[in-house]
Amino acid sequence: MKRLNLILIFIVLLMVILLARVYFLSIKSNTYYEELSKQNYIKRVYKAPSRGLIEDRNGVALAINNLGFSITVEPHLRSYKNKNKLLKIVKIISKHFPEYEEEELLKKYKKLDSPYKHDYVDLIDYIAYDDFFSKFTLFNSIEGIKVEPSVKRYYPFHNVASHVIGYVGKASKKDIENNELSRYSGIIGKNGLEKYYNDKLQGTLGYKDIKVNALNKEIEVLEEKKANENNNLKITIDVRLQKFIQENFKERSGAIIVMDVHNGEILAAASFPEFDNNIFVGGISQKEWDDMRNSFDHPFTNKLVNGLYPPGSIYKMGISLALLKNGLSPNFSVYCSGELQIGNRKFRCWKQTGHGTTDFIKAIRESCDDFFYKASLKVGINKISKTMGELGFGHKTGVDQINEFIGVNPNKEWKRKRYNQPWYIGETVISSIGQGYTLVTPMQIARYTAFLATGKLPYPHFYKGQYKEPKKLDFNPKFLKIIREGMYDVANERFGTAARHLKSKVTLAAKTGTAQVITIPQSEKKRMKESELEYYHRSHAWLNTYGPFRNPQYTVVALVEHGGHGGSTSGPIVAKIYDKLYELGYIKK
Repeated sequence: MKRLNLILIFIVLLMVILLARVYFLSIKSNTYYEELSKQNYIKRVYKAPSRGLIEDRNGVALAINNLGFSITVEPHLRSYKNKNKLLKIVKIISKHFPEYEEEELLKKYKKLDSPYKHDYVDLIDYIAYDDFFSKFTLFNSIEGIKVEPSVKRYYPFHNVASHVIGYVGKASKKDIENNELSRYSGIIGKNGLEKYYNDKLQGTLGYKDIKVNALNKEIEVLEEKKANENNNLKITIDVRLQKFIQENFKERSGAIIVMDVHNGEILAAASFPEFDNNIFVGGISQKEWDDMRNSFDHPFTNKLVNGLYPPGSIYKMGISLALLKNGLSPNFSVYCSGELQIGNRKFRCWKQTGHGTTDFIKAIRESCDDFFYKASLKVGINKISKTMGELGFGHKTGVDQINEFIGVNPNKEWKRKRYNQPWYIGETVISSIGQGYTLVTPMQIARYTAFLATGKLPYPHFYKGQYKEPKKLDFNPKFLKIIREGMYDVANERFGTAARHLKSKVTLAAKTGTAQVITIPQSEKKRMKESELEYYHRSHAWLNTYGPFRNPQYTVVALVEHGGHGGSTSGPIVAKIYDKLYELGYIKK
């Protein structure tokens, strides 16, 4: 009986195994092979959306997509059997578009084609609509060729705001690894807003699931998802103002920023010299590249955020706040004799005969160096540096541009870490007038000037959707009143360093700065005039302003590299900018 039971159990177990196997082969395996089969006859084709437009605050297009056509060629034409067909296609293309040489087209085709490639080979990415349209019917009738719509990025204002807008370029292997969509669009943002907001501008992929036969011929579309093209970028710039600045800055090198002091919106910003972004989209020539790369004016550098400069005297308002916040009386004054001697070294004021008795307001109005030399020694570099840090120096502003620099806000610890050396008293003296190790970006100066006007530190931005509430800082309003009075005098009183050069319809507050790029030897008794120096040895000319004085709305910061004196060089340009703001309705009388 036991033996019989064992036999029955074995038979049942065997039947279960057989049934399970039948189920796997007929049901489970069928599902698996059905999926494999689907992969053999369903092809997913991805569609990249058109890149979003970049528009100014009034809807004027600054970056668009020009319509054209691409030419793709049937794969597997390299064989002996098909080579005549390939040669015929290449000859026709070269005949109608002589800029594409037969030899180069063949070379490109052979590089991109392979036995494993089933899609058409991308031979020409873009031919302009007007150039191709009359030949569309001819090319569409040639066997082995596919003509499809194509777009190319275009910057209609050429070199206007080129550093800010940036440009696109061909996506590299590394780009594609980090950004899957660029595999299908073929391009990616390389600089400026094009790069910073690349994810928004490129949109999201669409696709089609297409049924194909054994020869990879398309039979029908099974499913389609459209690419998301809600990807335009509206920015804060007014291109009318931007063009006006471009025309008036002329052949100079430097930077200008026009910013709303309350919300940080940037109405115009330029880094000079600018360049035409279109040369990068189509491919820059070796000569153009070498000329730009070797220029002493550094056209590739976005000086708004990557230019590092000694601020010179425009730093003096911040230094004044540091002195007042750290214990000096608002009534503090010194007697300026024209120089301060420390050990064997003389630290000279710009005015050789001196300014006489000088307080905070006069020191700002007439830019007295000796006042800041003597006052800074009473407070010390560490306390000064801490306050300047609160004003944004040594930190990023957070503006929506790539690779923003932080500059240098020096103190004892910074020097020990950087150079493994102690801090010397003379370094405090020169730091107090924005020289020495101190380095800033124009964007930091624009933000700092907005604070001087309003008492709040805004966050500069170009994208309309990036607003962030300004930062409140703990400064006595009485101290700010002193600073503002000094800046008013700079632009409006007889001895103000910008009063003769800053003639505008708008009442302004200002500060000039002459930032040395070379050290003046102690042996030189009388300082040479800027005009007597070699061009690249001349000082940088700064001017930071806000206006209207009673109701601040905008700050305009100008830097002219090797421009000499800030008032005479930058004053007339800045005055014209305020008049343009008035003309455009941004400033109401």
